[in-house]
Order: sequence, then structure tokens, then C-alpha cells
Amino acid sequence: MLKKFTITDKLLFVSAFLSLIFSEILFFEGNENQAIFIGLWVPSILAFGIYLKLVQKQ
Repeated sequence: MLKKFTITDKLLFVSAFLSLIFSEILFFEGNENQAIFIGLWVPSILAFGIYLKLVQKQ
């Protein structure tokens, strides 16, 4: 299953996952505003990955 993913796909997934983890750490440390800001990066990173996949198919 992982053979279908390119190195770019893996890097984008890891960056989105790390952003999510970092956001949760900030939230539980009491930095709610910073956590929300970092947490908003996750869908943006994943959307950028989808965009790259769509562009490659054309």
C-alpha cells in the first residue's frame, strides 16, 4: 500500500501529522490561540497535497 505514495506524499503527510501533534501539545500547555493557529495548517497542508496530485495527473 505504501508503494503508491511518492516521497512528496509522505513528506506532506508527515508534516500534517507533526502539525497536528504540535497543535495538541500547545493546546494542553494552555496556549489555545497558538494551538488553533497551528491546527489550521493541517487541512491546508493536506489540500496542497491533493492539489499536487491533481496537477500531476494532467
